[in-house]
Amino acid sequence: MRWLRFDELGPRELDAWHAIRSANPALDSPYFHPGFAAAVHASGRTVHVAVDTDDAGRVRALLPGHRAGSTLRPVGWPGADFQGPIVRPGESFSPLTLLSAGVRSFEFDHLVDGVAEFEPWIRSRRVSPHVDVSGGLDGYLGRASKSGRDNISQARRRAAKAERELGPVKFQVDVVDEELLGQLVELKRGQYRATGARDFFAEPDRLNLLRRLLHTRDEGFGGLLSTLHAGPNLIAAHFGIRSDSVLHWWFPVYAPEHGRLAPGWMLLRELVVAAPALGIDRIDLGRGDDEYKRRAKTGETQVGQGIVTRSGGRLALRRVADGMVAAAKSSPLAPGLRRVARGLRNLRR
Repeated sequence: MRWLRFDELGPRELDAWHAIRSANPALDSPYFHPGFAAAVHASGRTVHVAVDTDDAGRVRALLPGHRAGSTLRPVGWPGADFQGPIVRPGESFSPLTLLSAGVRSFEFDHLVDGVAEFEPWIRSRRVSPHVDVSGGLDGYLGRASKSGRDNISQARRRAAKAERELGPVKFQVDVVDEELLGQLVELKRGQYRATGARDFFAEPDRLNLLRRLLHTRDEGFGGLLSTLHAGPNLIAAHFGIRSDSVLHWWFPVYAPEHGRLAPGWMLLRELVVAAPALGIDRIDLGRGDDEYKRRAKTGETQVGQGIVTRSGGRLALRRVADGMVAAAKSSPLAPGLRRVARGLRNLRR
């Protein structure tokens, strides 16, 4: 196992990365594209890549991540919704090989399903819904649940209402505009404050990452900013990343003063309609069982949470911290315990 900074990778490693990913359908998420690791590295967060080769010197596996002391975490953490090694189907990958060159543990919270070698270290799993949008709106409606179909129908009626009350409704599916991106970020930060969630954008490199992705227009990979206006009002927006036929639903937000119109559903409907022209067949909604995800999804996978380590003490501490965080979240006092939960999560870092 060799460790290289992302900018030290040569054509051999990058060509192998593309070839391995193309051969493995489980790695079709844009988080596994080298373009994502490149953008994260360029945004100011150093990305180290574990490169595993066989006896003949062929690159057989890669895993990009961030090193913090003796702890390794997946590239883009804590904003990466799919994680795991870049490995060919049917080839094994020993997680313990990551524990080298000073790395004593590898923490993950969105491990893609089906990586059998990680099973001993997975402590829990959560659902990660997706929307099959092949065939556009008609195709989706044929696969959606009754609740999903009802919400999409209501979104069309609410768009008409928004137009009557606020002005012409305008949807832009792919707009490269840093000012609009800034408005999305401010709305998202307001949402974080209102819900007590940790502010993802408190670190300046996170906004740098979105700006870089916004301007990334590589073949098969890039950022996608979609906006929905009613008159002069930005009522909903979404910034995601796409790779080939997959779009990842990353930062959706709506203007709270227009919440009664359910503008998030209006925006999702427009994206479903636009999917064929974009070449998008699937929208990954990300981990979680939020109500709108349950209603909109046409299917789901699972992602794992855990830690790879040889230290029994670290495993025990992780189990205790996970249990306390889960208890805090499920308590009737959960809204008041969010700060406690965030503090407990810090114990795992």
